[in-house]
Amino acid sequence: MNSIRYRDEDLKLKDGTLLKSRIWSPQGNGPWPVLLMRQPYGREIASTITYAHPSWWASKGYLVVIQDVRGQGGSEGDFSGFKQEASDTSQTHDWVRSLPECNGLLGTYGFSYQGLTQLIAEEGTTPPDCIIPAMTGLSENEHWSCEGGAFWWHLGIGWGLQLAAQKAKREKNWTAWHEIRESLNSKKYLYDGHNLLKKNDPEGMAYKWLNLSCTKTPQWKTHEPLDSWLKKPLLLIGGWWDPHLKGILDIFEKSKKAGGNPKLLIGPATHLQWWEGAQHTQLDFFDSHLKENKEIHIPQINLWNLTTKSWELSVQNKTPTWNLSSEGLASISHLEGCLVPNSDLKADSEVNLVHDPWRPIPAIGGHLSDTAGEANRFKLDIRPDVAVFTSEPILNDLRLEGIPTLFLETKCDRESFDLFVALSIIPSEVENTATQLSTGVLRIANCDRGIKSARQIRLQPILATFKEGDRLRISLSGSGWPAIGINPGQSEYLCEGPSPNCLVTTISLLLLNSKLKFESLISS
Repeated sequence: MNSIRYRDEDLKLKDGTLLKSRIWSPQGNGPWPVLLMRQPYGREIASTITYAHPSWWASKGYLVVIQDVRGQGGSEGDFSGFKQEASDTSQTHDWVRSLPECNGLLGTYGFSYQGLTQLIAEEGTTPPDCIIPAMTGLSENEHWSCEGGAFWWHLGIGWGLQLAAQKAKREKNWTAWHEIRESLNSKKYLYDGHNLLKKNDPEGMAYKWLNLSCTKTPQWKTHEPLDSWLKKPLLLIGGWWDPHLKGILDIFEKSKKAGGNPKLLIGPATHLQWWEGAQHTQLDFFDSHLKENKEIHIPQINLWNLTTKSWELSVQNKTPTWNLSSEGLASISHLEGCLVPNSDLKADSEVNLVHDPWRPIPAIGGHLSDTAGEANRFKLDIRPDVAVFTSEPILNDLRLEGIPTLFLETKCDRESFDLFVALSIIPSEVENTATQLSTGVLRIANCDRGIKSARQIRLQPILATFKEGDRLRISLSGSGWPAIGINPGQSEYLCEGPSPNCLVTTISLLLLNSKLKFESLISS
């Protein structure tokens, strides 16, 4: 790779704005197929937090173009988020194909923001020859900022402040930059971050999304890829502990509906920490579509099993359902509550769960917390403010693939409350261990106090095999801090960090019609 060279070039858009790109060239004279990434974090970093350096891709025979989007890095203009990207993407693709070193073939790659820039373009734009969007989504509500109506507190505030710091640096506002950096380093952002966003980037995406999440009739934006793009070869990459996984599944279904034949890969990854082999899998996909005589088979759906630690094909088998059962002590005794499989005998009982905002239940592991990934939640489950329901030991190996979904009825003594739910495996012959596999949240606002209502909480999708002797567990609490803000129980106050406005809240879990089931990973 010593022979890899790069240069910077400008693209002048129709409105006169200059977009800066860095171009890495392989050895030789070309022409070559192009790999393009459009991103807002500076072309120098080129998403190397998750991807191999552009020089590596260039060493494999690709012209690599990393572009700073409008208003970021070295590019001119004002950064306005996703809404600017369709037109800029279309013009960039035309420009890339016009480069003298380009042989006319174009592939795109990138995750998160860089994933969405691959999917939106103006009507009539020629699609890339192949696309690899990773860890992204189309709905600014469900895939980018909220889950179950609750704003992603740690993730949303933290990401918004990263963009606000970039804005401050661009404006040479060093006071703001240092204030933001100190807040992130000290974790004060969990308490004052939303005020810093209001002060330093009030027009930024994160602050707008936070405000929308608090609005009674929010007008959320969902981006729509062109069908012609969704029909092209598409490799979608997700992680079991990535907050955008539901967005990746949504894109997969949209591609199939449009007549495409997308590939789906879900591995043991958080948003920023991927698995060994991810680079070569993407290279194989590019080689198979951008180079001659490179036929490489990639399964349509390839999933990492969280418990066997191996790759598997998707098998949409019917799975059992479970009912929640307790004599009322599931929140004070972590061994009292039960998950009863396929039971016609439903327990007409009530478990009272008290949420104390002074000592909120922390969110650990999973896809939304500040410690994303696998976690042992045993010490949380033995707290008296967590309601725990555990199955008997599994008699035969049980493979669970899909979206865990919990149905139950609740009532509450406040007008607003949260339900934070975790699904875990209790391994046989291992003490003091509850390996958390999935989490989910539902925020209930403006509810009638003391009135029974049906609730449905969808958790993060999983694939896991329970071995003989393992047990399945569901845990419920009234908070998941700092993954989501503390619900104060009063609609006039923001769900943020613990504050004097937060009220002790009693949530009654009514078990008569409770049910845990697994919905299909792919609905089509």
